[in-house]
Amino acid sequence: MRTAALLLLTFTVPAIAADPPADYPTTIDLNDDASRQVVVDREPGQYLGHPTTVLLEDGRTILCVYPKGHGRGAIVYKRSTDGGLTWSDRLPTPENWATSKEVPTIHRVVGPDGTKRLIMWSGLHPARLAVSEDDGERWSPLKPVGDWGGIVVMGFVEALKTGPGHYMAMFHDDGRFFTKDGERTGVFTLYKTFSTDGGLTWSFPEEVYKSSDVHLCEPGCIRSPDGKRMAVLLRENARRKNSHIIFSDDEGKTWTEPREVPLALTGDRHTGKYGPDGRLFISFRCISPQHAREGRPFEGDWAGWVGTWDDLVSGESGQYAVRLKDNKKGYDTTYPGVEVLPDGTFVVTTYGHWEQGEQPYILSVRFKLKELDALAKER
Repeated sequence: MRTAALLLLTFTVPAIAADPPADYPTTIDLNDDASRQVVVDREPGQYLGHPTTVLLEDGRTILCVYPKGHGRGAIVYKRSTDGGLTWSDRLPTPENWATSKEVPTIHRVVGPDGTKRLIMWSGLHPARLAVSEDDGERWSPLKPVGDWGGIVVMGFVEALKTGPGHYMAMFHDDGRFFTKDGERTGVFTLYKTFSTDGGLTWSFPEEVYKSSDVHLCEPGCIRSPDGKRMAVLLRENARRKNSHIIFSDDEGKTWTEPREVPLALTGDRHTGKYGPDGRLFISFRCISPQHAREGRPFEGDWAGWVGTWDDLVSGESGQYAVRLKDNKKGYDTTYPGVEVLPDGTFVVTTYGHWEQGEQPYILSVRFKLKELDALAKER
């Protein structure tokens, strides 16, 4: 059985948020446009959350993993073979995937000899890894990578230009999980780790930044259009300041000091990709610092941002602020997967409380950047 066909054929005109801050970009609300929405998975009475996705090289196969529970819980695995229009039933997984302690994250990697594989991380202590070398048909059990761990392992896995099969990944910890039986310290530390064998083994993590003042975490990486520079967007978990950004010009060896991004790009778990015209779409949970929450559009919802690399570098607010879906319960939403199909369609996937009083479930929203342009002109 395959689930979740598109429900409507006509697009509704989105509502536009009223009275955003003066320097805010144009706002677009896709919440009520059910024709763009696909249910990936839903189970009555069961919390389903925190998905990540990967698009395979055929441009139409998308794999998705997520836990049965808030972070901790048995990992569920599904596949779409038509670019996210429909999804398989839940697929078989190794027995110990049921022991996952945290959010699973799935990534494509390629070894020095050209071997393609998928890797899936599961965090806390110890960080564990599962591997597939047949595009996700069969998977290994989760196995410890080393005597270390952390939170949201890994925020991203990025291919490096230092050699074939070289990758960098980042995660964070607050003292509880980096070592066994750790304790919360009040300091958030951002870590990086490297692989030179196509993601099979990883180096002992190195500190990138740590602070008790701002709690920077959940990194999301975007490269410059020419590939020479990396930017990492960071959640600010103390809720004292906006989200932050850091840059590297030497393949992750060194990083700039963190600085704040505009309010329009502030939130949690940033995940972004370029569209066909070179603009960026970045998906995230819309959550502001305590002092900036009143009057900001889409607070607590599944949101996105459209802008350019130059906007990230210069600190500009971007072109559009987009609501993808109204979350009905606090801020419990949005650990997104963002994929771009060959025709320029963004397939953006996350969890949220989409119906009042119901458990969260997994939803995709589909759009093209040129469709957002048309909607903006209809204001």
